[in-house]
Amino acid sequence: MKNYENTAIRNIAVMAHGGAGKTSLVESMLYNTEAISRIGTVEDGTTTSDYHPEEIEKQITIHTSLVPWEWKETKVNCMDTPGYSDFIGEVKGAVEVADTALFVLSAVDGVEVQTEILWDYCKNSQHPRIIFINKMDRENANFYSVLDNIKEKLNIIPAPLQIPIGSAQDFSGIVDLLNNKAYEYDNNGTLQEIDIPAEIKDTFNEYQEKLIEAAAESDDELLMKYLEGEELTSEEIKKGLKKGVAESKVFPVMCGSATRNMGVINLMNFIVEYTPYPSAGDTDSFSSLVFKTLADPYVGRMNFIRIFSGKLDSSVNLYNNTKSQNEKLAQIHYVRGKTSIQTQEVPTGDIAVLVKLQNTGTGDALSSKDNPVQYDPISFPKPNYTVAILPKTKGDEDKLGNAMSKIMEEEQSLKIEKNTETKETLLTAMGDVHLDIIVNKLKKRYGVDVDVKTPKVPYRETIRSEVSVEGKHKKQSGGHGQFGHVHIQFYPADKDFDFQEKIFGGAVPKQYIPAVEKGLQEAMTEGVLAGYPVTGLGAKLYDGSYHPVDSSEMAFKVAASLAYKKGMEKANPILLEPIMEVEVSVPESYMGDIISDFNGKRGKVLGMDPSGDKTTVKALVPLSEMYNYAIDLKAITRGRGSFIMNFNSYEEVPGQLAEKIIQEAKKEKEA
Repeated sequence: MKNYENTAIRNIAVMAHGGAGKTSLVESMLYNTEAISRIGTVEDGTTTSDYHPEEIEKQITIHTSLVPWEWKETKVNCMDTPGYSDFIGEVKGAVEVADTALFVLSAVDGVEVQTEILWDYCKNSQHPRIIFINKMDRENANFYSVLDNIKEKLNIIPAPLQIPIGSAQDFSGIVDLLNNKAYEYDNNGTLQEIDIPAEIKDTFNEYQEKLIEAAAESDDELLMKYLEGEELTSEEIKKGLKKGVAESKVFPVMCGSATRNMGVINLMNFIVEYTPYPSAGDTDSFSSLVFKTLADPYVGRMNFIRIFSGKLDSSVNLYNNTKSQNEKLAQIHYVRGKTSIQTQEVPTGDIAVLVKLQNTGTGDALSSKDNPVQYDPISFPKPNYTVAILPKTKGDEDKLGNAMSKIMEEEQSLKIEKNTETKETLLTAMGDVHLDIIVNKLKKRYGVDVDVKTPKVPYRETIRSEVSVEGKHKKQSGGHGQFGHVHIQFYPADKDFDFQEKIFGGAVPKQYIPAVEKGLQEAMTEGVLAGYPVTGLGAKLYDGSYHPVDSSEMAFKVAASLAYKKGMEKANPILLEPIMEVEVSVPESYMGDIISDFNGKRGKVLGMDPSGDKTTVKALVPLSEMYNYAIDLKAITRGRGSFIMNFNSYEEVPGQLAEKIIQEAKKEKEA
């Protein structure tokens, strides 16, 4: 693969809702450029971009794949991105380095949930967007219905560059509104120019006029000429269209069938001629951003970079500006799916892979040490579906830890932590499909089989009443004995632990008072109801006694713990549960369902905050009800909702539920 000037490079993120056919579209593009000799299929697991074992098994795109193709003296870096919400972090990385987004829509299903979400991402970043309506040969395909759907759901005026000849089983070609030509396709996708069919001549005239108007509105000079009734030349229309695309004012729509390679060459021609090329940056010095990392079991760490300024070659003194560390440049590769070829130089605007860097990960800025450049970090979505994982084989804990550290190099939307209280390893993913992929990867790539379960809830215990008790530890066993004696008043406190001493006359010598406090703190790790840690406990040491020979710090610690147990049992102990503050952002039409669901989860709705076409619902909900909320919310809103959750407070568990939790804890302890 040769090097190209930045003006002959296009960086395209291909996006779609799962199942719209973007991977098949990319495959046909590669075939048309003779990069591959036959068109692979998702069903057979033979496509260039979906090459990971888990992608072949699930028949979905999980990782963003870089699949460049060369066409008409132009290199197009196509990034085939996942279409399922659980892997949206992969899409975010691709959007960060793409100059244009290509949206693939199904002619049968139109704009689906993930399309809307990804469109908003690109809208916020002002990315140029083009649309390819795929599957025109499928039953119930309707090009014009999808145009209306685009208008309604994406809130834009689409600009069709083509209209189809026929539909479903009768789909045979397209009419090019821009060049006044019609094309018919054979089963191999080969073009043959034909006359524009008479029966769609009126439709052709109508949509061509709309296209000319859209092109004119992109340029003040052209618009003035158009409004004055002057006819725009073909070159003027193309100029206006190109400017409109680059400025995200015109959203071109094309159509075809990816699996039959119909309309694909027309799309490729448009990408090369009309989409913007990458800017050369403000400096001649090398700078780049890592937008993806793969932990390849054979090659090692692979960092995918987009070069924003300068060029990369062996003369660059490579520096990780994000981590303030030097890096040694080992190998530079161009990749196409799983195949790679080594190169000595990468120009401005291009995308390449650096192999075996020691300290670099996704989101890091790499530049020349002589002129370090920093980029804003990539905003990856935060995972919120948490489970506890443990290896099925005892002794595999270290193996699990090493495997997860490798996976974490690749995964930006994944979190793992050890909960010191519940002694569980908690894995937080984007959803159940994401979790399934991680578990599968642990087993097949790293040989670690794990069990997955709902995490334990970190309950707490506290008291509601005030009580005074005595704790005495007396033991004689020859020689020095042990003696510690305390009177302690326990009371509900506003903080985790409130210790006071009100000793008069030296009933408990001062050197033993810290031991009393420490004995209570150690005892508080386990409550008397279900063995959960205790919070909100006040303790006032007000009396006691000692023995001049047998008393010791240890004896007073034991006496304090005996008093603690008596006091907790008598002071009306109760069970507390963590309450989370939840903010859910959903389209207004789902608000009633969200509130109803919170009510069913023992939640308390605090308020609603409308903003644009979304409403944020704020509520307090017990953590025990929220572990599966990522899945619940997806089901309620069909993937249109999002939420964030933070700890708020501890509140008393309702009586009947508390009794059930206490009984289960006792059974577990006895087992």
